[in-house]
Parts: sequence; C-alpha cells; structure tokens
Amino acid sequence: MAQQLTRHQQSIVKRYYENLDTALLQRLGEKVTDLYLAEGKKRVKLWDNVATALEKLGVPQSRIDRVRESDDARQLATLLQELLGKD
Repeated sequence: MAQQLTRHQQSIVKRYYENLDTALLQRLGEKVTDLYLAEGKKRVKLWDNVATALEKLGVPQSRIDRVRESDDARQLATLLQELLGKD
C-alpha cells in the first residue's frame, strides 16, 4: 500500500539524504575509535559496517578491500581524513 508523504515529511526525507554523507562520515569516525578497542566477532562486525558505509560514500571497492584486509584502524583513519578533506 503506497502512502503519499506530506510536504513536511518530504522535506524531512530530502534533508536526510542531503546530509547523509556528513552523518556517514561522523559514524565512521566513531567506528575508528571502536576498532581500536574491539576484538573478535565484534571487530568483524564493525568492519562489515565500515565497508557498507564506505560503499555508500562512493569509495572504490579496491580501496575498501585494501583497508579492510589490513585490519588496521589507522589506515581507516587516514582514509577518513581524505574523505573529510573532500568536503
């Protein structure tokens, strides 16, 4: 059942997508800190979330794979700095 959005709801959705990159970058910054502290299954789950966020930000898959395979939060932090510099 399709539901029409009111103008107010449409503006909320529009602002969400306009600011999605900023929100994703902020969450990635938090995940860098979490990765420094995480171990085991939690660390694997964090890397899954990081990879998804990087895909949404348009980072090339080869770069995502390289950072993820390194399992190094410092490399992710460097990539995050590059992405923040683009804004």
